[in-house]
Amino acid sequence: MAQSLSKVYLHYVFSVKNRENTISKIIQNKLHSFIVGVYANLGSYVAEIYANSDHIHILCTLPRTITIADLISKVKSASSKWMKKNGVPDFTWQNGYGVFSVSSSKLETVKKYIQNQEQHHKKMTFKEEFRLFLKKYNVEYDEKYVWD
Repeated sequence: MAQSLSKVYLHYVFSVKNRENTISKIIQNKLHSFIVGVYANLGSYVAEIYANSDHIHILCTLPRTITIADLISKVKSASSKWMKKNGVPDFTWQNGYGVFSVSSSKLETVKKYIQNQEQHHKKMTFKEEFRLFLKKYNVEYDEKYVWD
């Protein structure tokens, strides 16, 4: 085959440092737009995004030319700087993240899940939600290293 082709979807989940409620409704849509642009510049397509006040969900493609870790590092760094320049001077994302592969047959399900974040978090905290993801995807973890 002369060409290298791929279509890998990822669902990223990560929080604001110490899960502080620093992403306001006022800045939320602008943050979404900025992050979508960062992904686009890296060759990734964002299928869905939602920033809660203390964490974010992003469903995107993984470009062939960058690692998962490099992709998220570049997005977190750029968006953290953007938040600081846009009125949240002490803004920082947590050090880690969760990333989960998504089958193309489950894209609509994950999109709807992300779109329904506001309602979802009336019933469940971010910590509870994240633990459920880790359990669902059989990710082994040590609780003392998950949160910062």
